[in-house]
Amino acid sequence: MLHGQGADEGGRERLNTVAAECARAGARVETSLGDLAKEGVAAELVRAARASLGPVDAIVHAAGFADRRGFQKLPREGLERAFAVMAASFHELAAATLTDLARPQGRVVAISSFGAHRFTPDSTYPASSAAKAALEALTKSLAIELAPSGATANIIVPGFTRKDAGLTGALDAQAWKAAARANPMARLAEPDEIAALAAFLLSPEAGHITGALLPIDGGLTLM
Repeated sequence: MLHGQGADEGGRERLNTVAAECARAGARVETSLGDLAKEGVAAELVRAARASLGPVDAIVHAAGFADRRGFQKLPREGLERAFAVMAASFHELAAATLTDLARPQGRVVAISSFGAHRFTPDSTYPASSAAKAALEALTKSLAIELAPSGATANIIVPGFTRKDAGLTGALDAQAWKAAARANPMARLAEPDEIAALAAFLLSPEAGHITGALLPIDGGLTLM
């Protein structure tokens, strides 16, 4: 079950493209649209997944956006939306699937951000960073509660990662170059590198890893 906000035609097209790629790879695929900031949307997503595909054995939560408004200019509604999308939706999604997940095959992967760990004068994201930090705390709490069942919950912390032009959070060409220069490895992460780590954490081989916070940022958060 692939979910997207579906706020614009471009987003819906991207979701359908990914679904088609998964189908070509042999997966049975369904899609769902909705704003995770709204209460009930995540729970409805779970109901739809169960109805179409059966019990939920894995969650990858990648919801989020980069809100660049500084501390003083950030309105309360902006902070609340960030928490709703990134933390509250995760809690609702995981809580709705606990009975399915609580078995050795259960896997949860939450995608956080370097913004929750690296603060510089010219690059702070108060809303997004605070919400991702909350997401990390929720995932660790879930990990300890799931541990007796053998299920796992882990956190990936990407650094600057290449995005298609026009996507929310995407930088312009000069800003991407500056971001790459700021990284100890002097390059951006590729989406496939983040996906490979998620795939490993979803696999049986990762069955004894839980509550872990795993940076994949080329050393960015070492600085």
